[in-house]
Amino acid sequence: MDFRPSARLSLILLSLASLARGGEPPPPVLLRAARVFDGATLHTGWEVWVSGGSIAAAGPRGSVPPGQARVLDLGDVTLLPGLIEGHSHLLLHPYDEASWNDQVLYEPLALRVARATVAARATLMAGITTERDLGTEGAGYADVGLREAVARGIVPGPRILTATRAIVARGSYGVKGAPEWDLPYGAEQVASPDEMESVVRDQIGRGADWVKLYGDYRWGPRGEARPTLTEEELRRAVEIAAASGRHVAVHAVTPEAMRRAALAGVATIEHGDEGTPEVFELMAKHGVGYCPTVAATDAVAQYRGWKRDAEPEPAGVRQSREALRAALAAGVAVCFGGDVGVFAHGDNVRELEILVRYGMRPADAIVSATSGNARILHLDDRGSVRAGLLADLIAVNGDPTRDVSALRDVRFVMKGGDVIRQP
Repeated sequence: MDFRPSARLSLILLSLASLARGGEPPPPVLLRAARVFDGATLHTGWEVWVSGGSIAAAGPRGSVPPGQARVLDLGDVTLLPGLIEGHSHLLLHPYDEASWNDQVLYEPLALRVARATVAARATLMAGITTERDLGTEGAGYADVGLREAVARGIVPGPRILTATRAIVARGSYGVKGAPEWDLPYGAEQVASPDEMESVVRDQIGRGADWVKLYGDYRWGPRGEARPTLTEEELRRAVEIAAASGRHVAVHAVTPEAMRRAALAGVATIEHGDEGTPEVFELMAKHGVGYCPTVAATDAVAQYRGWKRDAEPEPAGVRQSREALRAALAAGVAVCFGGDVGVFAHGDNVRELEILVRYGMRPADAIVSATSGNARILHLDDRGSVRAGLLADLIAVNGDPTRDVSALRDVRFVMKGGDVIRQP
């Protein structure tokens, strides 16, 4: 990402221009690029007409009537939908800077929110125009306020989907310390289906767009991961969320927790490091998306001293790679979401690079971050370059369908028709 003074000034001026319009739609523009990836297929010689914050038309050059639109020729770049990140924590920062425990226990809420505004800007400038934030990890409902600040143009950032406090089984999760102290948990606890129903309703009422559950955690007698929530508790959460038009994401590492979550009807399962071919086949059968978060596993291993290209894979890294391959073999829809916050915001593409290293085709990885995540996350207004959808678009140098690392070289960002970054 580019933090040169000219880039910062451009972002400030564009934000002020957007605010000055008082919510009026941005002026129409005709975008031309050497290549356009529409969310499924790469095209050459296309152009995209943007009007009123939406895509008005897209097709071969000359087929789109420019009307009164300003023509913006982006040059030898690939234009594609803004990326949709499926698993992030904007209110966390990398664990090699401060552990999860220390962030939850010692960092003031105001400090965490200030960091999150910087993280949101870095995320948008990296080409992520939609971010599903799966839990504030001790920062209460700060994600709801951050979502509103971005939506009102107070701070720059992606469109944020909130999960607020996340929900855990009582006694399974939280800051570690002496047992006689009532320490913060970083999430909201439940101990029965009725409590689950009450907490899900409450979180929705406080602004949650998604419900995030921890289906297992490291609470076994030797610190190993074991299931926490029963299938009945999971089903109750799904039932209440569905009634409100919302969906459920579940942290699950163990096969049994993944099985319970899939049978309960959740939308996505996060991590799944111990997933077996059988449980991935069950997920495919029930249409459950999979966020493997391989970048977080990779980052934590490196924080512990692993040198990726010089040493054998640690067991956890090998396990996450094998889980991804089993999911792909079973035909599970893979969700781009790296658990960013464990590593640096703005480095989101790291997840896609590792997915490709582990066996995904670059074009399939790009689909997972655009039209694929739009389907998995039930976002029918974005994720493709198609008339009627939101004009959330980015352009990168090179062809990411051949080399996914091209997504690191972001040259242009548009969100809702507003140009946020341009060459």
